[in-house]
Amino acid sequence: MPKERVAKKSRVHQEVQKQGINFNKDFGQHILKNPLIVNSMVEKSALRPTDVALEVGPGTGNMTMKLLEKTKKVIACEIDPRMAAELQKRVQSTPVQNKLHLIVGDVLKTELPFFDICVANLPYQISSPFVFKLLLHRPFFRCAVVMFQREFAQRLVAKPGDKLYCRLSVNTQLLARVDHLMKVGKNNFRPPPKVESSVVRIEPRNPPPPINFQEWDGLVRICFSRKNKTIGAAFKFKTVLELLEKNYRTHCSLHSIPVPADLDVKSKINDLLTEKEFEKRRARTMDTDDFLGLLNCFNTAGFHFS
Repeated sequence: MPKERVAKKSRVHQEVQKQGINFNKDFGQHILKNPLIVNSMVEKSALRPTDVALEVGPGTGNMTMKLLEKTKKVIACEIDPRMAAELQKRVQSTPVQNKLHLIVGDVLKTELPFFDICVANLPYQISSPFVFKLLLHRPFFRCAVVMFQREFAQRLVAKPGDKLYCRLSVNTQLLARVDHLMKVGKNNFRPPPKVESSVVRIEPRNPPPPINFQEWDGLVRICFSRKNKTIGAAFKFKTVLELLEKNYRTHCSLHSIPVPADLDVKSKINDLLTEKEFEKRRARTMDTDDFLGLLNCFNTAGFHFS
């Protein structure tokens, strides 16, 4: 009678199980178990022996061990102290133990040190804030190779006119070049997540565009609040007009510009959008250059968004 096939588990997973460590759903823990995917992510990072790599969510260290072999130093940020202890144990008494710098804590609340490359199998619930923490990080890093939920990854790379094109797409593409590298099925993880995944490469634009990002985001937020409406319609809402009037008055007082007694912000903005041919445009079909042009025409007329 043929022997029953027993699913092989890695030594580390057996060790984790032996100690009764269950994966924590609150932390979005899904350990990447397929070595081919791990190798591919490391390979696509194009690491150099002089690099400092940042890894977020190292879990039991399958990716970490590969990164330690190829770099000068690995900064691993892990929120779960149990996983951090496992990782520490795994590198102990190995030739690479001095190359690991382990930070136990929430990556969103941690001030990140200098790094050249970021590689991460990210807890999906922190995807959006983490992307912007990365993109606003200074000094610049070379690139990041990150695993995201498939739909989130598709939003990052979406182009004007695509169904998933949104504020996230525009903001990310303003600050970085983003490429979809590969799809990853849910069975490559333990435990399997409920969604499919994708790996994306993010390369920050250096130097970044010379604009105030908070002000840019303020404009894009208004335009995408109803992305199928025209830009003209987006700027007719009372709350938007009140914000712009308040900011306009502040701008005028700071620059000693007299404010006309009969100031009508609504018609002033309408005239501006009509003159610059933005009134009939729609956010879902505009690219970063279009939004830069729109921001410039508002700023030139004294209207600001932060």
